[in-house]
Amino acid sequence: MNAKQLTGFLHLCDTKSYTRAAQAMHVSPSALSRIIQRLEEDIGQPLFIRTNKAVDLTPAGKTLLPVARDILQLWHTTKASINEHASLLGGKLTLFCSVTASYSHLPELLARFRQQYPNIELQLLTGDPAQAEEKVQDNSADIAIAAKPKRLSSSLVFQPIDTVSLSVIAPAMASSGIDLQAIDWQHTPLILPEAGTARELADQWLTSKGIEPNVYAQIAGHEAIVSMVALGCGIGVAPDVVIDNSPVKDKVERLRQEIVQPLELGLCCKASRAKEPLLNALLDVMR
Repeated sequence: MNAKQLTGFLHLCDTKSYTRAAQAMHVSPSALSRIIQRLEEDIGQPLFIRTNKAVDLTPAGKTLLPVARDILQLWHTTKASINEHASLLGGKLTLFCSVTASYSHLPELLARFRQQYPNIELQLLTGDPAQAEEKVQDNSADIAIAAKPKRLSSSLVFQPIDTVSLSVIAPAMASSGIDLQAIDWQHTPLILPEAGTARELADQWLTSKGIEPNVYAQIAGHEAIVSMVALGCGIGVAPDVVIDNSPVKDKVERLRQEIVQPLELGLCCKASRAKEPLLNALLDVMR
């Protein structure tokens, strides 16, 4: 039983017509019929008797009618109270994320958050995603979009929002001449993240391949990895969302046979602060 089913039930009680009740709910008569059928399945009894001229309530329907009105009135009152609280909640939060996350994940998050909490201001800081935990811990940021580490500190709260795959990339064949089928991994220059969860997963992949890496560069931030690979400096490991949004994505090629474990992306803040009204509001939007 849900609010939509009870709303359809009350409209049908008032109009005695599936056509008029469906119009009031902005659905088709067949859709309304399915809504009522599911409600009857939940109740375990038929609620209406159809005749050629009208729709009448069964004894079970008559019993449900005042209860349905009370439930919906309480629901609308509670919803209005929640929305009033949301509109009154105000202040500023500082959020840290990578440059890529600022346009791959943040816009949807902001749209949902602003719709519910229009008076809360978000100040944005961008940088190396490996610094996300540090920024939260030293209070440079109230909350961060971060990759979940293997061992999450008990002092932090993590709210998942997405799973991000990683790829091994090489310069596009037209410009590099690298034989992707016969790579000498021990002697091929590798470009890796300097730190963070992506580096942990890259190291895990190297270990699984039995590779002792010939590290050409360790990059703070992922965007520059794609650029360096595109320039022919070596083979790299980077999140697919970074690759897909890179201006040089057409100059790199994914090694499809190389599988790197994906990372879990989410919102991260201090556990001791998670119940603060503004932080709790942002975390709640993503739940």
